[in-house]
Amino acid sequence: MVINSFVDFYKISIGVFFLSIVALYTYFDNSGMPQVTLLVFVTMIGGYMAMNIGANDVANNVGPAVGSKALTLVGAIIIAAIFESSGALMAGGDVVSTIKKGIIDPKLITDTSVFVSIMLAALLGGSIWLNIATALGAPVSTTHSIVGGVMGAGIAAMGWDIVNWSTMAKIAASWIISPVLGGLIAAFFLYIIKNRIFHKENTLEAAQRIVPFLIAFMSFAFFTYLAIKGVKKIIKMDLTTALFAATLFSIATYLITKPLILKASKTFSNERTDINKLFTLPLIFAAALLSFAHGANDVANAIGPVSAIYEALQTGSISEKATIPLWVMLVGALGIAIGLATYGPKLIKTVGSEITDLDQASAWSIAMSSAIVVIIASWQGLPVSSTHIAIGGVFGVGYLRYYLYQKYENEIEGVKAHHLKSINKKITKWSRKREGLDDEFEITQIQDRIAGKEQELVQIKKGSEIEFTKKETKKLAKIEKRQYVRHELLIKIIAAWLVTVPVSALIGAMLYFVFSLSALHF
Repeated sequence: MVINSFVDFYKISIGVFFLSIVALYTYFDNSGMPQVTLLVFVTMIGGYMAMNIGANDVANNVGPAVGSKALTLVGAIIIAAIFESSGALMAGGDVVSTIKKGIIDPKLITDTSVFVSIMLAALLGGSIWLNIATALGAPVSTTHSIVGGVMGAGIAAMGWDIVNWSTMAKIAASWIISPVLGGLIAAFFLYIIKNRIFHKENTLEAAQRIVPFLIAFMSFAFFTYLAIKGVKKIIKMDLTTALFAATLFSIATYLITKPLILKASKTFSNERTDINKLFTLPLIFAAALLSFAHGANDVANAIGPVSAIYEALQTGSISEKATIPLWVMLVGALGIAIGLATYGPKLIKTVGSEITDLDQASAWSIAMSSAIVVIIASWQGLPVSSTHIAIGGVFGVGYLRYYLYQKYENEIEGVKAHHLKSINKKITKWSRKREGLDDEFEITQIQDRIAGKEQELVQIKKGSEIEFTKKETKKLAKIEKRQYVRHELLIKIIAAWLVTVPVSALIGAMLYFVFSLSALHF
């Protein structure tokens, strides 16, 4: 208890120290600006939001890698922190939409003070909900959190008509689309791996043949993913161009990785643990690239409202796009890294190991689903959540493994049924033979054999171990223990998803009323 209290105090102290530095820098760097005290408060809330993003959302990118033991927890935090920050600073862009996802129309807000109160209420409302969700161990969408805050504060300020309800309907639809697509695609890749590699007689030879193709396809998917999502603010590339360039990149990847995999696997056996090692390095790359793309996109959830308020305070006007000062971008990048390092491990463990058991192959399948679903969604113009995709992928592979276990369990029952039938036939045959014998010794011998077979029959019916043929033993050896999914965790996560927008909206609306009546009102 004392240790836990010390750790909690240490984590809180780091957060408070970071926000204090943010406050001091904001004040002295903008000392001549009107409403500098308000700006200091806003920037601190932005830093608080960034820490919550790091604590909750980043787990989706590195959790499977940690759960599969491709990365240690410390290694995952270091990689995620570096790539999240790099994505935010290098590809986060210098301009951001003032209203995330176009939930409300800023043109309908004519009073700058009302706009500032709306954005501040939305930012703090989304932050509070994320903090609650992290404490509960529920990975939720940070984008949906800020969207809910904007919607609730907007309604409180201007009424129901300010909300773009068609856009909200698309976001609500993504609650189903994102996890279902993520689960199906992750399960599809894992099924291919199991069917084409792990269920083959010579798994090593199959892996040497199939894995290069999988890595080449991975390079295709991630090149496209980064082109349309990760570096879109640096290099603008349409989907067709991205797909063509990704195809060339994947061909080059195959030609390079094929001999490398053959060389690396020379000392490997047909054991599953050895084959899984071939997915370790690609999985680490996937975690890094997903973190980079996440930092580039979701940092706007923290710094977007800050930049919007900063510009409104500077110019006294409201615009649909706001310039992001470098120091504000640094607040977002550092906040994500600090939140990840202090409170991120809890959600990383939830995603990586508490939902279902993961190995490197299944974790790689989840990473692939995250990239591919984003590509499909961008192609169709669907708003999807990276959080929902990743969690859906985790549940998808869990349920696939459970399905395959059930399938093989049925095969076991078939083998047992075959034995029952065979033994019954032998008992009948020996019983008939006994009736035609006069030799007492031979009758006794057959009676003993019958008794032994009858006892074996009883053992089969009780589920005890029995003697199987070599072929049957080999078949049964492939069957592992039941791979289960924690349904209570599934229910908790889905419930958290469903209430994210409404709860954030409610908190945002209440905070708007507080700010509009307080001295903070601009």
